[in-house]
Amino acid sequence: MKPIRRIVIVGGGTAGWMAAAALSRLREGNALDITLIESEEIGTVGVGEATIPPFVEFNQLLEIDEREMMAATQASFKLGIQFVNWGKQGDSYIHPFGNYGLPINGVGFHQHWRRARVEGDRRPIQAFNLETMAAYFGKFARTPDYNRSGDYPPVNYAYHIDATRYARFLRGYAEKRGVVRSEGKVVDVTLDGESGFVTSVTKADGSVIEGDLFIDCSGFRGLLIEQALETGYEDWRHLLPCDRAVALPCQREDGSPPPPFTRATAHSAGWQWCVPLQHRNGNGHVYCSQFMSDDEAHDILVNNLAGKPQADPNFLRFVTGRRKKFWNRNVVALGLAAGFMEPLESTSIHLINTGVNKLIALLSLQGITQAQEDAFNRFTTKEYVRIRDFLVLHYNATARDDSEFWNYVRTMDVPDSLTEKVALFRLNGQIFREEDELFTETSWAAVMMGQGIAMEGHNPMADRISSPDLKTELDGIERSVRHVVDRMPGHHDYLKRYCPAPAA
Repeated sequence: MKPIRRIVIVGGGTAGWMAAAALSRLREGNALDITLIESEEIGTVGVGEATIPPFVEFNQLLEIDEREMMAATQASFKLGIQFVNWGKQGDSYIHPFGNYGLPINGVGFHQHWRRARVEGDRRPIQAFNLETMAAYFGKFARTPDYNRSGDYPPVNYAYHIDATRYARFLRGYAEKRGVVRSEGKVVDVTLDGESGFVTSVTKADGSVIEGDLFIDCSGFRGLLIEQALETGYEDWRHLLPCDRAVALPCQREDGSPPPPFTRATAHSAGWQWCVPLQHRNGNGHVYCSQFMSDDEAHDILVNNLAGKPQADPNFLRFVTGRRKKFWNRNVVALGLAAGFMEPLESTSIHLINTGVNKLIALLSLQGITQAQEDAFNRFTTKEYVRIRDFLVLHYNATARDDSEFWNYVRTMDVPDSLTEKVALFRLNGQIFREEDELFTETSWAAVMMGQGIAMEGHNPMADRISSPDLKTELDGIERSVRHVVDRMPGHHDYLKRYCPAPAA
């Protein structure tokens, strides 16, 4: 077993510099060289500008100053995702980051809400969620700003960031901690004849960089994991058929403040994202080439922007799915090199985050073992599959029949694991989360109810509380949410005070 003394990261962008920043902390007290190879000639995708709450923890673990990072990346806050036209055209709902209400007597809140609904309470479940109500009114505050007494629900949030600026920010962080950036394009990979491990990579200028562990952040190409090691790819386009995207930033010419949520608007053969930064919107149209041409997708996007485009359109092609192995021999793939699931629930950067976390947790500088590789692949495969099922739910749970695309996704065969999840929720609102599954009970309930899957019953354990006591509990939760939201400042005002970005 060969000790790890040299880690080589192939590719920059968000994935490469997130890995470099996190791994740079291993240099404290260890004889470890970390080199990141990237080329100015190779552009990055740069469309993953929306994040989810675990990303906040990633930055905290790196001891990054939130205000500094947000100002540098023109970031705004994100409380959830608004889905428009998904269940039916004209429908809209928010998938919030926080929970609906609070468990009562150990039973999930949505169970009690459904019982109250049957008994005549007409309040929507959204009224009991702080993030939804704050998003609806365009307000924001961090928990320490209002919750000194601890009597009010905490606010759960993430960020909208400029991914290119974030990579630049992390580059500065990593280089200060000893990571060496090497400019150039990798043109050759050398493998050990016996073990099949990567021993070195060669750049276009002829220089050779040797390593013991290689991190593949080369994007869709998978320069090491696929082109060199021929790992293989599992294609999921039969479940997630969108295979194209066009991205286009724009100004906000109407003068409207940035809302504290991402918007995902369904169109005839896909959907459009809108990610509000402090000085512009990030926009894109994800679509299925089987049902829509590039020109039509571009026209739909341009006709639904909040202002003038600020760049030429960036057309992307992808295959939804994953590598058959994420860790193969001495190569670990992160980001687009590992797989791709469209940015519908902002999981692209999250999967980089968790990939880095698992790598650091499993890593031993004594060397690489089969047990490490197997564990990393097993954990990551489960994570990808569960996220995949959640994304498939958005497409399959729809009443839309206005295009061939929606007819296909509405009637397609879906994984048994998803079929079971929907059936149990429809029966009595039960949602089982397996192990460390990313999406919460509220996440599943928000999408299912938001897209027309109604609970036909509730857990009988919710009947143990008396009707008057249940009303008192619900009244108290709603009152707390209303109290906090009423006193929150507008999201834009909060940004100007907390982390103003320089003018673009």
